[in-house]
Amino acid sequence: MILSMTGYATASAEIDSGSLTLDLRAVNHRYLDIQLRMPDEMRGFEGALREVIASQMQRGKVECRINYAARSAQTGAALNPDLLRQLAAWSKEVQNALPDVRTLGVADVLRWNGVLETPNASAEDLRATLLDLLQNALQEFSASRAREGEKLKDFLLQRVEKIESLRNEVLPHVPAAIAAYEQKLIARLREAMQNAPIQDTWDERLRQEISLFASKIDVDEELSRLASHLTEMRRILVQGGAVGKRLDFLMQELNREANTLGSKSVDAEVSRSAMEMKILIEQMREQIQNLE
Repeated sequence: MILSMTGYATASAEIDSGSLTLDLRAVNHRYLDIQLRMPDEMRGFEGALREVIASQMQRGKVECRINYAARSAQTGAALNPDLLRQLAAWSKEVQNALPDVRTLGVADVLRWNGVLETPNASAEDLRATLLDLLQNALQEFSASRAREGEKLKDFLLQRVEKIESLRNEVLPHVPAAIAAYEQKLIARLREAMQNAPIQDTWDERLRQEISLFASKIDVDEELSRLASHLTEMRRILVQGGAVGKRLDFLMQELNREANTLGSKSVDAEVSRSAMEMKILIEQMREQIQNLE
């Protein structure tokens, strides 16, 4: 399986004291860079969360954002009986000392700090909930990365086929260019030497010129290396796994051969093919930056 470095996933859960939401986002990066955004009271779980994320990714800039919304005091709250008894005792004492003072009403009591108790999750329960959320988010995250990776794989294979087709089109142009040069050279030599009395070196000079021209425009090695690199690309894409760095290296090699092919070209069609190859290679290189 080939995975993209870009992706997004979210997961949420309800706990006694409130609700938790975990968001995962990732973009391409040369190395694995994990950034965690979470409430301060959950910082103690950072190491465990990083370890889980690192087990699922090798490259990419990952942002894990955790939001915690505590329940309101009226939701799931219970009265503090000890504090209620203490308030009742204080109220009687104040009434005895100051009979004209207004007694505490129900609203006054409920607003008293600590009268309403909201449930709090234990650190262990909170840690377990966070790790479950992260695992759920990572499953969705990996699925989205796999879908995007498959699209990129198809994109790259299509470009490989186009480059291979262009390479095959170039093959007959080089012998044709040599033959055309030979005919052109023969015509020029005949015109130049038609009044010359001595022509002993004519054939030898012609062979030398043609041989020199053929060596200058010979692209057999470039075409052979192109074929080899394209075959290796297919093998890597079929094998899958972490392919980004290997494919990025192959893009450099393919671009080098396309540049050499263009610089040696004496044929308009070969020059056009070399330019088309460079465009396709650049398209692949841009997309490969997103692969793990």
